[in-house]
Amino acid sequence: MNRPEHLRALQGFVRRELAGKDAYLDSLAEAPLPLYERFARTGLSGWWLPEEYGGLGLGLEESVRIVSDLAYADAGVAFTLFIPVLTTSMVQWYGGEELRKEHLGGLSAGGFAATLGSEHAAGSELARIGTTARREGDMIVLDGQKAFSTNTGFAKFLVVIARAEDDPSGYLAVLVPGDAPGVTVDKRWDVIGLRSSATYQVSLSGVRVPAGNVLRGNGLRLLEIGLNASRVLIATTALGIARRIRDVCMEYGKSKSVKGAPLSANAVFAGRLGQFEMQIEVMTNQCLAAARAYDAIAARPDAGEEFMRVGTLKSALTTKMFCGQTGWQIASTASEMFGGLGYTHDAVIGKLLRDMRYVSIVEGGDDVLRDLVFSRYVVPVSKRS
Repeated sequence: MNRPEHLRALQGFVRRELAGKDAYLDSLAEAPLPLYERFARTGLSGWWLPEEYGGLGLGLEESVRIVSDLAYADAGVAFTLFIPVLTTSMVQWYGGEELRKEHLGGLSAGGFAATLGSEHAAGSELARIGTTARREGDMIVLDGQKAFSTNTGFAKFLVVIARAEDDPSGYLAVLVPGDAPGVTVDKRWDVIGLRSSATYQVSLSGVRVPAGNVLRGNGLRLLEIGLNASRVLIATTALGIARRIRDVCMEYGKSKSVKGAPLSANAVFAGRLGQFEMQIEVMTNQCLAAARAYDAIAARPDAGEEFMRVGTLKSALTTKMFCGQTGWQIASTASEMFGGLGYTHDAVIGKLLRDMRYVSIVEGGDDVLRDLVFSRYVVPVSKRS
């Protein structure tokens, strides 16, 4: 599928399945799996996966364009469809060949993957993870509970971050089939936005997998590496939502009359939209630049080793922070521009506001990321911009 083909497929899906369905997508009590099955029929599922595993082999730069268009229509759908990149990137670079063939190959047909990292006592401080992995012969046994994991309830496979029981300072990333005995979905969280996605609390009780399912390297380091791509795409959802907010505000401004003229002709209203456009332009450039930085490493023959050396990319951290903060400013201002209507469920701006909020919360809140940027990229003088 060449670029025009996959863009046409994407645009067709958005037009048929998402456009004009904000109220439905915002009301879901369960993940809309039939909707995701229809997305799979476009041939775009797992579009970032290498062609050898059935994907389209599209880079993160092209993923920014795809996710921005999906998030323009519905951020929850976008999040559900791209968040497996966090899991698959760890398996792609640090899993054995048999693991890659068996598990990555099934995702392009419409499957999902999930990462189980955070816990109630180990959200921002992942080093406090209590989930354990112990070796019994040629098997690994996992026990613990994970607090927030998106897609787990319908994932084909999971990557679980656990503490090595025989080495409290060591951490493992372990691939677990989604239907493995001992994996229990405790509940789906009732989140305030992204209602078309599904995030779960999950328990692991005596989950047994072959020792060959352990990915190569320190589990926390692998998680850092996996978060690079997903953080850029989370930032991109803010871009897509912001584009939608701009257009919704413009439509509202044209439809409402103030002092005998369209609201869009009001200097204050128009100035705010001009500000939105400036912010959207910078967000776009930031997302694309971060994606190109990621793609430059991913294209190297030693990509796994280079990511292991670099760890968390500054561009991924700062892009997520900037787009989350800027997107929230746009959403908050836009809700005021609607007046009282902006505080009701009758206007889509309320949904967009709630969807935007997630960007600065998931995969590291802004204060956590500020501290990470400081310790990794300010304290070492050589790494400062």
